[in-house]
Amino acid sequence: MTTVNMTVNGKAVSGNIPDNTLLSEFLRENLRLTGTHIGCDTSQCGACVVHINGMPVKSCSTLAVSLDGAEVLTIEGLTKGGKDAELHPMQVAFNDNHGLQCGFCTPGMIMTGIDMVKRYKAEGKDLTSDAIRAELEGNICRCTGYHNIVKSIEDAATKM
Repeated sequence: MTTVNMTVNGKAVSGNIPDNTLLSEFLRENLRLTGTHIGCDTSQCGACVVHINGMPVKSCSTLAVSLDGAEVLTIEGLTKGGKDAELHPMQVAFNDNHGLQCGFCTPGMIMTGIDMVKRYKAEGKDLTSDAIRAELEGNICRCTGYHNIVKSIEDAATKM
């Protein structure tokens, strides 16, 4: 067992966990942050994407003990202020553009989309639908055919 300390969604957390505990398991089981979904356990689907120190990472292939001192942002950390909190512009765009059906892949798509928009804006590059589709190669959706997901990210890019 190893003690791990990190900041998750702006709050200091710690846990005494087995060395082989995946970040996705730590978030879901230890912290009860169930918005991070587990779709494949092989880092193929992207449903488990979170931000670690500002970078998108598939939490199902990351050992929690390797993140001692890290800052982790999950889908739950995008909104602040309880039940009346404003949604993040990416969450609003997914809702407004019907970028989800079953919703299983949605947390990972949103977290990937946020990083994508931030990087393209920082680099001064145009975020085209082709670029979005290429960037989403690591995220699998079995319901939507991606059209409305792409529209959602394009919409959010204008509001972020």
